[in-house]
Amino acid sequence: MKKGDLYFMNLAMKLALRAKGRTSPNPLVGAVVVKDRQIIGKGYHKKSGSDHAEIVALNEAAARAKGATLYVTLEPCAHFGRTPPCVNKIIKSGIKEVVVGMIDPNPLNNGKGIELLKEQGIKVRVGFLEEELKKMNEVFIKYITKRMPFVTVKVAQSLDGRIATRTGDSKWITSDRSRQYAHRLRRNFDAVMVGINTVLRDNPRLDAWFSSKQPVKIVVDTQLSTPSHANIFSKGDVIIVTLSASLGQETENRSILAKKAKILEVKEKDGQVNLKDMLKKLATLEITNILVEGGGTLIGALVDEGLVDRVLFFITPKIIGGKDAISSVMGRGISRVDKAIRLKEVKLSRMGEDFLIEGKCLRE
Repeated sequence: MKKGDLYFMNLAMKLALRAKGRTSPNPLVGAVVVKDRQIIGKGYHKKSGSDHAEIVALNEAAARAKGATLYVTLEPCAHFGRTPPCVNKIIKSGIKEVVVGMIDPNPLNNGKGIELLKEQGIKVRVGFLEEELKKMNEVFIKYITKRMPFVTVKVAQSLDGRIATRTGDSKWITSDRSRQYAHRLRRNFDAVMVGINTVLRDNPRLDAWFSSKQPVKIVVDTQLSTPSHANIFSKGDVIIVTLSASLGQETENRSILAKKAKILEVKEKDGQVNLKDMLKKLATLEITNILVEGGGTLIGALVDEGLVDRVLFFITPKIIGGKDAISSVMGRGISRVDKAIRLKEVKLSRMGEDFLIEGKCLRE
């Protein structure tokens, strides 16, 4: 490791994070061009279809790039996608050395970019801040290797785990500060998902406040009972996930909803939507990450199937009580405590009077 390697790679990572929530289905990538310990070019990938980070940084460096070192958080691409291969530009620029944070997990590239650079006599070093970079691009890594979206569950609940009273009243369990933070979260997701019961009970809009980028709204609705006048249709794209019409779901409401939303038909499992099939089909639509906001039935089913990657639990110091009150996580549940899902990378923070507990679901 040379002096300054970690500094320049850390800078490239910070540049990459500037585009958080805007690059899907591509990864977050940052790049820095250094010559004689001076930064002569820097850039990051701003959105899908725009120049990759390496291109932006090399364009800024221009002719000065000859003989310089390029620091890039992710292996440069060697294949044609929405843009030409980055390795071609690097080779033509006269760069003498490339320092790569992590190898590209995309099977189309995965080492090929590094190999091409080495074949052209360019020195390549790999593996700097690798764990941090993997965490930064955990959504992309799952999407490109598993062909499944990264699923985050967000819950706003009372101290005793309720999201609504026995009468269905849920406004508002958590504080204004928690709700505002939760709204800002939506900007970082391709889609926000709820079950049909949440639509019927709360009639949410699911918009991202103060953002030009609106997430796709997804409703899991086995019986196609979403009201055509529901608030989710007020802005942005809507996907309604249901069973095939051949399974008895052909209703008059289907033709009405088809004019307002994309009807996504998936396989059946125990009379309900097959959630794994749903996620695979959503991935084909380039939906890489989903924020699931309720309700307890949908969240419980996702947990039962082992399909949840991360959780955010906003917990308010209130007790609702009642055996008929609605729980945040329903479904089948577990039979033994030692089978409970554990969290790793757990964080605890205050949100006004509330607490936010977040972490990744530990897979055994």
